[in-house]
Amino acid sequence: MRTGCHTAWPSGDSRVADHLPNMSYQPRRPPRHEMLVIRGLRHHVTRWGPNSDSPILFLHGWMDTAATFQFVVDCMSEQSPCVGLDWRGFGHSDWEPNGYWFPNYLADLDELLHLITPHQPARLVGHSMGGNVASLYAGVRPERVERLVNIEGFGLPRTSPDQAPERYREWLEELRYTPDFASYASFDELAGALMRRNPRLDPERAQFIARSWGVEHRSEIRLRADPRHKLVNPVLYRRDEAEACWRHVGAPVLLLLGEVSEQRARLGADGSDAHLREVFQDLRIKTITGAGHMLHHERPEEVARLIEKFLQSA
Repeated sequence: MRTGCHTAWPSGDSRVADHLPNMSYQPRRPPRHEMLVIRGLRHHVTRWGPNSDSPILFLHGWMDTAATFQFVVDCMSEQSPCVGLDWRGFGHSDWEPNGYWFPNYLADLDELLHLITPHQPARLVGHSMGGNVASLYAGVRPERVERLVNIEGFGLPRTSPDQAPERYREWLEELRYTPDFASYASFDELAGALMRRNPRLDPERAQFIARSWGVEHRSEIRLRADPRHKLVNPVLYRRDEAEACWRHVGAPVLLLLGEVSEQRARLGADGSDAHLREVFQDLRIKTITGAGHMLHHERPEEVARLIEKFLQSA
């Protein structure tokens, strides 16, 4: 079910791909990969740096994967232990046969923390959907979170009960059809689609993301995501409930925003600095000039600098 901030996914088009260099971003810090069974599903985990029972845990957004935090991790100290999770139905993690419901992500995160940092509070970095999951979790289990970096994950616009009948009707109609994502003739074509969607993305990073998000399937490139994520969520987003959880967050929170992102503007007054400071006990807000919603892809140097400064502060 659609659970985070996102825009429509572009279809394949070779016009930009024709001008892409035949090269991809080269990681500075080599990743290590493993599979963990979390609540009955195999989840793909990426690790960087030394092993630790207190790593920095990166949580990706809708349609993303943990792998694309590589740009940020490469800008951090080599001694920083980092872990990234592919949420169920994304990247290399298993697909959920019974559909996707937001509370499952909270439970998956809870189990993951029991596995990788069982004895001390966690340091969480979440983007978009991952930031929403991390913020809710930090309010539900405040004792389990030491610090939280939320990258553009400030919830969705308010809904009203009178939207429910149409939403349920839409969901029932969508269940009759098998959703799918666009496919691409090559990784170059997928990278080109990424650059059209986000013109602030440079070609080398676009190539890297394309190979993180895509997989060769017969004679085409398909996305590493369960198409059922496209189904509308029949349960309306309840902002009052989300903010009730946020008010219980005891950890310091750093909210990173993109200056030209359109996401916060959709919230109206709920997205204002003043309102967000009301619902989080200890909130610092930083805006990155010239960046959009995908901060970790566009400005990883600045994102890494702010994360490290925040995690090391008293």
